[in-house]
This record gives sequence, structure tokens and C-alpha cells, in this order.
Amino acid sequence: MCLRFCGGTRIVAIVALGRRTVQRTGKVMTERGEQNPRTIRLAEWRASSPSFKTLYADGMRLVEESAEYLDGAGRAAAKGLSRAAATLYAAESMRLTTRLMQVASWMLLQRAANSGEMTREQVASEKSKVRLDTATASADAPGWTELPDAFKDLVKRSLQLQALVQHLDAEIYGQKAAEAISGSNPVNDQIRLLRTAFPSR
Repeated sequence: MCLRFCGGTRIVAIVALGRRTVQRTGKVMTERGEQNPRTIRLAEWRASSPSFKTLYADGMRLVEESAEYLDGAGRAAAKGLSRAAATLYAAESMRLTTRLMQVASWMLLQRAANSGEMTREQVASEKSKVRLDTATASADAPGWTELPDAFKDLVKRSLQLQALVQHLDAEIYGQKAAEAISGSNPVNDQIRLLRTAFPSR
């Protein structure tokens, strides 16, 4: 797995990994603990509604659009930036890919539940490894004004998408789930996700 910034290719690879994680998890996970039936029924209604399907389609289009930009026009535009702007671009590109990776993972889990590949209990357990709080630099950060407008637009839209998913997550699973996500360890969580996707043989 790539440990440094590697543009849109990384987004595509992570989303593919997310799909494999969902597929494998749906087959091998055992149910752990119990959840309030009312929460499960609400989750089923929210995550299978037309609004979620629209959110999923729009989110995945943004993932693809960002991947194409980072591997194409964005890579070319970054070469002409000043040192400060280039450093900021690299950092914000990493945040963008991480943000979209986490949001895509969340949506893939909800879709797996809708299709019957996973139970809502399994989704609730696995989604605790997903972070929905990736921040971004402020508009007054050195070099921000030099960043390509197309790139700043992708960052803005990814933040809006993350906010929508955060809101939906809170509605489905409650505030305690949101607090658990913000208090999790991102490194350990990603290691667990990788172990789920690629179990030892």
C-alpha cells in the first residue's frame, strides 16, 4: 500500500479495497453485541431511502472526478506552484484522498447492508473504524490563494459531502457513535480494516 501521496490512483485503490473489505466482511464476520431494534429499523429506512442512493451516486462521482483531476490536470498544475503552495497542495491532496476514502468506505458499508451482504449490526461495528472528521487548511494558509480553483472546488465539495455523511451517520446511529468515531485511533483502525480485507491464510 502506498504510504506517500500518490494522487488519484490512491483514491481508486482505496475504494477498491473498501469494496473487498465489505465483500469479505459480509461473509466472515460474526455478530458482536446487540443493538436497539429501533435504531436498526431507523438505519434500514435512512440508508435505503432514495436520498441515500442519490448521495451514494454523487459521492462516487466525486471520488472518480477527484482521482482524474489529481492524476491529470492537478499534477500538471502543481508543477507551476511556488514552494509554499506546492507544499500546501501536497498536504491538501492527502487530506482530500483521505476524506474521500473514509466517506466512500462509509457509503460502501451502507450499500452492503442494503443489498443483504451485511447485517445492520455488522455495519455498525465495522463503521466504527471509519473517520468522518478529516479537516482542511484555512483559506488564509500560506499558498492557499495560489492553489488551482478546480482543486479548491474539489476540496470544498468533499467537505460538503463529508458533512452530509456526518449528519446522516448521526441520524442513523446516534451521537454516541459519532463520538466513538472521533475518539478512535486512525492508524489502528486502518490496520484492522486491512486485516479484514486481507486475512492471513
